[in-house]
Amino acid sequence: MSEKSLTLSQACDEYLLYIANVRTLSENTVTGYREDLNHLLDLVPGDSPIENLSLMEMRSCVGHLSQKKYSPTSINRFIAALRGLMAYCHKFGYIDTNPALELKGLKTPKRLPKFMTQAEVDQLCSEPGKTDMLWEKRDRALFEMLYSSGCRVSEIVGLKIQDLSQDLGSAIVTGKGKKDRRVYFEKDARKALAEYLEERDRRFPQSSMKGGSPVKNIFLNNKGTALTDNGVRYILNRYTGVEGTNRHISPHAFRHTFATAMLSNGADIRMVQEMLGHSTISTTQRYTHVSTERLKEIYAQAFPHSGKKD
Repeated sequence: MSEKSLTLSQACDEYLLYIANVRTLSENTVTGYREDLNHLLDLVPGDSPIENLSLMEMRSCVGHLSQKKYSPTSINRFIAALRGLMAYCHKFGYIDTNPALELKGLKTPKRLPKFMTQAEVDQLCSEPGKTDMLWEKRDRALFEMLYSSGCRVSEIVGLKIQDLSQDLGSAIVTGKGKKDRRVYFEKDARKALAEYLEERDRRFPQSSMKGGSPVKNIFLNNKGTALTDNGVRYILNRYTGVEGTNRHISPHAFRHTFATAMLSNGADIRMVQEMLGHSTISTTQRYTHVSTERLKEIYAQAFPHSGKKD
């Protein structure tokens, strides 16, 4: 029996505080872990002692999610959250043994990151200028900056004016684990950003740097408040829906496209890792597989003995 005691609900709350404030995981990651641990609390009484949580109960929770048709990826995320919770409780003496070590993850099919061709990127970046659907200059700047920097959506919406270099050619972003890095914007992105900032200050002068006003996020919604991750997804859904390109993509596709383009054009993988803010190079190496698969497609289409019909 452990000398310390916590209920399951207390252990979950304490663990979430730990990963947010000590491990400094991103807000989105902490939210995901909270949602996963809520699955556990839905199936196991929150007032039961954490040391009583058994491997059988954990496996029962996994089985329940499977019956509910959750994907293997979602179930594995739940297992990761459960493992993290139990490892934390073992580390701080709330449990004597860690039964979650026996919990096995599910096999998932290997999926290569989805990316856009250069023509598709150009088409999408030009969409805001074809319609008065939302906010043309903001949306063009948003798309150009996502593409040319490889930023995560959370990093782009978190950018503030003081994070930008004077020439708008680069910025300091805060990534996962609250780690800062510098990202870069090419000429089309710089031009689009400059035009947007000028219009933004006219529409919402209280959000500008003039007159000593507090510096706001670079990207604003139509009400003049900070654009959110969900706001970016809504914008992209509009431009890639039936009103626009009619080919839906996720905001993360810009990041995949940036990485694939960099590696395909000879950039050093260590430099790409740094620009993406990956903690391990194995994550960046996924994009070398994308490049290889693309080369195979081109070879199959172009080589005369590939079986291609005239």
